[in-house]
Amino acid sequence: MADPVTSRPVPVETETRRLLERFDWSTTSLGPREGWPERIRTVIDTVVDSPVAKVLMWGPDHVMIYNDPYIEIAGANHPHAFGGRVPKVWPEIWDWNSAILEAGFRGEIQSFRDKILRLKRNEQLEDVYFDLFYTPIRDVTGGIGGVLCTVLEKTDRIVAERQTFLSNQRFRAAIDAIHGTIWTNEASGRMVGEQPGWARLTGQSYADYQGLGWSKAVHPDDGPASVAAWQEAVATGQTFNHEHRVLVAGGEYRRFMVRAVPTFDEAGVLREWVGVHTDVEDMRAYEDSLREHAEMLERQVRHRQRAEEQLRNLNETLESRVIDALEERRQAQMALAQSQKLETIGKLTGGVAHDFNNLLQVVSGNLQLLQRDLTGNERAERRIGNALAGVARGSKLAAQLLAFGRRQALEPKVVNVTRFVRGMDDMLRRALGEGIEIETVVGGGLWNTFIDPTQIENALLNLAINARDAMDGQGKLTIELGNASLDDTYARTHAEVTPGQYVMLAVSDTGCGMSAEIIDKVFEPFFSTKAEGKGSGLGLSMVYGFVKQSGGHVKIYSEIGHGTTIKLYLPRAEQAEDVEVTIDNGPISGGTETVLVVEDDDEVRATVVEMLTDLGYRVLKAVDAQSALSVVESGIPIDILFTDVVMPGKLKSPELARKAKARLPDLAVLFTSGYTENSIVHGGRLDSGVELLSKPYTREALARKFRHVLANRAQKGVRKPDVAAPALAAEAPSLETSLRSAPSADAPAPRHFKPCTVLFVEDDALIRMNTADMLKDLGHIVVEAGSAEDALVALETAGVDVLVTDVNLPGMSGPELARRALELTPGMGIVFATGDRHVDGIEQFGARTALLPKPYDMSDLDKAVAKASARQRVDA
Repeated sequence: MADPVTSRPVPVETETRRLLERFDWSTTSLGPREGWPERIRTVIDTVVDSPVAKVLMWGPDHVMIYNDPYIEIAGANHPHAFGGRVPKVWPEIWDWNSAILEAGFRGEIQSFRDKILRLKRNEQLEDVYFDLFYTPIRDVTGGIGGVLCTVLEKTDRIVAERQTFLSNQRFRAAIDAIHGTIWTNEASGRMVGEQPGWARLTGQSYADYQGLGWSKAVHPDDGPASVAAWQEAVATGQTFNHEHRVLVAGGEYRRFMVRAVPTFDEAGVLREWVGVHTDVEDMRAYEDSLREHAEMLERQVRHRQRAEEQLRNLNETLESRVIDALEERRQAQMALAQSQKLETIGKLTGGVAHDFNNLLQVVSGNLQLLQRDLTGNERAERRIGNALAGVARGSKLAAQLLAFGRRQALEPKVVNVTRFVRGMDDMLRRALGEGIEIETVVGGGLWNTFIDPTQIENALLNLAINARDAMDGQGKLTIELGNASLDDTYARTHAEVTPGQYVMLAVSDTGCGMSAEIIDKVFEPFFSTKAEGKGSGLGLSMVYGFVKQSGGHVKIYSEIGHGTTIKLYLPRAEQAEDVEVTIDNGPISGGTETVLVVEDDDEVRATVVEMLTDLGYRVLKAVDAQSALSVVESGIPIDILFTDVVMPGKLKSPELARKAKARLPDLAVLFTSGYTENSIVHGGRLDSGVELLSKPYTREALARKFRHVLANRAQKGVRKPDVAAPALAAEAPSLETSLRSAPSADAPAPRHFKPCTVLFVEDDALIRMNTADMLKDLGHIVVEAGSAEDALVALETAGVDVLVTDVNLPGMSGPELARRALELTPGMGIVFATGDRHVDGIEQFGARTALLPKPYDMSDLDKAVAKASARQRVDA
């Protein structure tokens, strides 16, 4: 409708139209509304009446005139923004607006798509997205009077798009996280269109997987059943759950868990199927291995049950049954190496280790003084010996820390390294195994060096074992000895190197090699590239610290795939060699000592008895280990036990030796075997450090070996203290004897509760043997195990009242063992022995659970077992 007076269209009545008519424009650059030129009126009417958000910014003071759609954009700034100045209405974006207006007043047309502006339009700043179009508006003079901005807000759409994008990303990540492949089928159950996930998984082309072509990628044995199950799910509209094997793009069949669900449109009509193939090959393989392991254990249990049934009438003791079960378990797992435990305590400085040695010296000195005061008290002397052995172990740990801290107490001598290397040939071959070829290259005229001979032997053994591991037991190890000179130029480019003459010892392998990043860290304490539990990370750092402390230098060369060479440069010595190796080639000699010969072969036994009698020895004989133990327990004085390794009967030779030395601490032990020494060592039948005479042997070899073993026994009482450890008391027997000696029967220790059957699990042999003695002194029946796996076998074999276990065990942890034990024997008491003095989640094991912090004494052990056993109290 038009105005009858002006013939202009009658304006639409809007909120901004009313504001336009009421506003006092005389205060702005527009002047009074009555004086506005027709052109200006037309522009402003167009703005106010537009259905699209528009704002006109007029004049040098940038007066704002906008329409109703712009009100939502202005937010809380409306209505005072109408007729206001742009800098005051939008101060937060004035820096940007001012540049835009300057360009507009120059006549430039501008546009912006998806422009983000941070506006304060509702009492707080918010990010807003716009499409903006700026148009210069000319006044009656033809100049630019203002700038018109058309505004399209897109915030909701862009936020929604971004949320959709993030949702899709999360969905893709979720599919990837479960090793899944997503696909779709139409409502009829046929695969149509592009299926990129399925194509990547199977390598099928577009044409191959269309329709039911996807089934051609399924294993032929699984295909028909998969198609039938799929068609049944499609027919019923039910969720599809299935498992089958699929030929993946790599060329192998893998097992997949399949799940597909139907999707429906708004009318409830099935629209399509969305499915996911999840790779479960590794999980199923693991389940299969567990199943096979369980079947193997079941066979072992059945075998053990048959053996127990056959031997029930032999009245075997609980201890012998457990020993048999543990031995069977060890034989079954002989190929598995027990992982080393080393709880990292940080990078200790040499000063800390030095202080620790001072502390050990105080403890050791007082123990030895106390030992003299208690001479004749066998029970006290045995336990003092145990404590001194513990001091020695602590000193060894301190020596390791001192080594890489370059503060260990060395005993250098002038030596020719060639002698040591050649003397270690047998040891290296046993340690490295038959798969490693060893070559030694010695340069002519090799100089002497001033070095600690024990430490250089340890260093060579460390380097050789590391090389063996790098070659996975197969390859070539080269040991090279030669003279070398390091000049000033070399010294300038290598820290802590003194120019001069050196003896070079190089160890090279054909292993996997190392990257530059690993080489930079390889000598750091506790750094190891081996799997967890396979190395302490102290070997190379000890070598490095020892060589550096000795004034030498270490250099490593390595390349991925081409092996590693480590060179030790040892300082040259001008003096003659200190040590001279002599070999006993004199006449053989016998003795008058008493020998117990244990041999099941009649002819062999008769022969060796005759040989020993001829040498002057007094000879006792036994046909098996049990008979020999009876001779030992009879009280007859015996100087040396000479026993075959493989013996008939339940009692094995190593166990015979342990029990015999427990009763006769000064007894010397010599083993003999028809096997080669290497096979016995590799088989793990003998503890390290035992003496062995291999069959067949001559009379001369027998005589010399006997004098050697007996001489070693005689020297124990006057042995010089080790450099890195306090001296053990002269009367103390060997370490194993000290810890395994039977408790004195005439001095039973007090206990708080009635005795029970205790399963004690500890991988440290020293702690295990010592604590087992304390438990026996308290009157308990003790079953020992060195690992959680052995403990589970014992639990299946014997009834146990209380489990006492270390927390940190190789393989399965103490808490996990406790959970498994409670499944086998609900209500069993649990005692956790730990140096951390806490166990996470200990409350889950119930009221019959006790914490035994290390170190502990017999009283602590008694109270912990008493709490866990919940037995009736017995007054002391």
